[in-house]
Amino acid sequence: MRVLTIIPTFNELESLPKTLGRLRAAVPASDVLVVDDNSPDGTGQLADSLAAEDSQVHVLHRKGKEGLGAAYIAGFKWGLEAGYDVLVEMDADGSHKPEQLPLLVDAVEQGADLAIGSRWVKGGSVVNWPLYRQLISRAGSTYARLMLGMGIKDITAGFKAFRRTTLEAIGLDQVASVGYGFQVDLKWRTAKLGLKIVEVPVTFVEREFGSSKMSGNIVVEAMINVTKWGLADRWKRLNKRSNKA
Repeated sequence: MRVLTIIPTFNELESLPKTLGRLRAAVPASDVLVVDDNSPDGTGQLADSLAAEDSQVHVLHRKGKEGLGAAYIAGFKWGLEAGYDVLVEMDADGSHKPEQLPLLVDAVEQGADLAIGSRWVKGGSVVNWPLYRQLISRAGSTYARLMLGMGIKDITAGFKAFRRTTLEAIGLDQVASVGYGFQVDLKWRTAKLGLKIVEVPVTFVEREFGSSKMSGNIVVEAMINVTKWGLADRWKRLNKRSNKA
């Protein structure tokens, strides 16, 4: 299966070379697409120079910072058009260990439509995260899981491998969420289609370089969207039941 690992970047000048080097060493069969949102620190230009030295590295330049979800959707569309069979989401900052990517790819090859690198299943873990961040992440996953009626333990995880047919079935043009909620949105859409989702235990590591792009507004947007999706789904099911009665 042809694998494409998509790495969105915005001001990741320090972390990108290290992450890319580890990825190419760990999974040499995977091609890489760096999706850069016109980073003012020169990350896009660095990605171009790395691509010039490695035919399996590609770069997609975007006009500006339009959100994580928009960057991934652009990368997915690029990869689908290029004919890849497995498309992977991975952070540039080293928080997702490239050495664990084969676990996700293997899960897809064994039948999963979506493989999730999970921190919160047995065998998963986080490194260098303070307790309050672990509690926030767990609480967010629990709330989203209960509101949406899903069994996924790490519903906000961003380390994922999709079978191409999953992305085609989701309908990427219909995905409007662009921030933190994007990670929940795609899992929600995959689950509603009845596709096979597998959680693979991974170790999440706090970034070594740069600063986090997470903000309070992004988290609030995600929680509002999750609430809307959950309530709308409940209302839809209630209407179906009343129509049958």
